[in-house]
Amino acid sequence: MPLTVGTDAPAFTAQDTNGNTVSLSDFAGKTVVLYFYPKDDTPGCTKQACGFRDASADYQSKDIVVLGVSADDEASHQQFTQKYNLNFPLLADTDKTMIKAYDVDGGGYAKRVTYVIDGNGKIINVDSSVNTSSHASDVLASLGL
Repeated sequence: MPLTVGTDAPAFTAQDTNGNTVSLSDFAGKTVVLYFYPKDDTPGCTKQACGFRDASADYQSKDIVVLGVSADDEASHQQFTQKYNLNFPLLADTDKTMIKAYDVDGGGYAKRVTYVIDGNGKIINVDSSVNTSSHASDVLASLGL
């Protein structure tokens, strides 16, 4: 079962697409969309990532940070990002620390679950029934934006 609304989001530190260290605490005061997905460059995951890419102006105008997370490594994330011109960081969770902390372990991969975390580190929305084609706009709609 995914974590529930009102829960403190587990702290994390991971490497992003470019090898930068990213922590949840880096985004204090901002809303963060933390979406977990199974695998880079697969049909559903590509639709979902490209949806966030295409909606980036909407997210940026609301000062919302988007972070994708899978168990793929940085090299895989770099290829995926370059192939589809993704304009947001993907976090490499190769040891599945985040996947386990956010309770989205699908047995070797991340289940497709999205958490919205407020500026105080509280989970304010959970989506475990993701429609990969419309997910980016669905998340904004769930926030009333």
